[in-house]
Amino acid sequence: MKIIVPMAGRGSRLRPQSLTVPKPLIPVAGQPIVHRLVKDIAKVLKQPIDEIAFVLGDPAWFGDDVVASLEDLAKSLGAKASIYRQDKPLGTGHAIMCAEPSLSGPAVIAYADTLIRAEFDLDPQADSVIWTKQVENPEAYGVVKLNGNDEIVELVEKPADFVSDQAVIGIYYFKDVGVLKGKLQEILDENVMNGGEYQINDGIKRMMADGKIFKTGTVDEWMDCGNKNITIETNQRMLGFLQADAEEQLVADSVKLENSKIIEPCFIGENVVLKDATIGPFVSIGNDSTVENSTIKNSLIQTHTSIKNANLEDAMIGNNVKYDGKFTSVSIGDYSVLE
Repeated sequence: MKIIVPMAGRGSRLRPQSLTVPKPLIPVAGQPIVHRLVKDIAKVLKQPIDEIAFVLGDPAWFGDDVVASLEDLAKSLGAKASIYRQDKPLGTGHAIMCAEPSLSGPAVIAYADTLIRAEFDLDPQADSVIWTKQVENPEAYGVVKLNGNDEIVELVEKPADFVSDQAVIGIYYFKDVGVLKGKLQEILDENVMNGGEYQINDGIKRMMADGKIFKTGTVDEWMDCGNKNITIETNQRMLGFLQADAEEQLVADSVKLENSKIIEPCFIGENVVLKDATIGPFVSIGNDSTVENSTIKNSLIQTHTSIKNANLEDAMIGNNVKYDGKFTSVSIGDYSVLE
């Protein structure tokens, strides 16, 4: 089994957090988004992962440190890492085709801007499984249309009239991803574009027209990381899940507490110093950060950051930040100073 992860976008909706760190590498509940996504997919698949192919953008942005991080991720799952580049933002279908040498055999394609919680078995009769989430407002999403055998027969974008309440979340399984490759190559050769881009949906629709069987795999939780407020909410939900699972150590042994209190669930990284502080619930603090004379709730703080005299809630603060002030709901990018 392979996992293909297109992640070349810069994540402009998450600025300033994504100005210096690619969005998929921004930590949520202590781990980068793409790390959590790939690990959660591996759990659902319940079978060995042979290769993980990452489609990155410009090397000036996705540099050697990013590549090393992704290689370590693949190694932790017993898989080989393959690194590809998408030089131009020409759409989801184009991004997949950038990994053309890896497009053979069974594979999951997952776009690295979402997190999931799921427990289901892949249908062995299906040529493909499109992962979906039941939503209350399907008119705001791309949804699947099903026939009487619960097979997907159409993909409908933001339907004005009710089609189904199963929204497509951007994760797909293919029994043989080489079939999709062939259809996407046709799309490229014929220059078939939607919105000025080559789309995965156009390849999928051609597979459906050939009679390939598509089924749904419904996830229990679908968490976005599109902007600051949604990412903070995702951090909150993920911390709750991790506390319930009790599979990860959320507070490092090296944390130094001086007249401070942690209200769980929280993630507190290595060598964090908390002095005269109340932290939590639902706070993530990255390695080597210091919080002094502050109260922080429901917030994300990255690494090597110093927070003083703060009363923060619903805040997102980057790496190497110095913050001393009385603002409350803030979003501060890397290497900022507010004193």
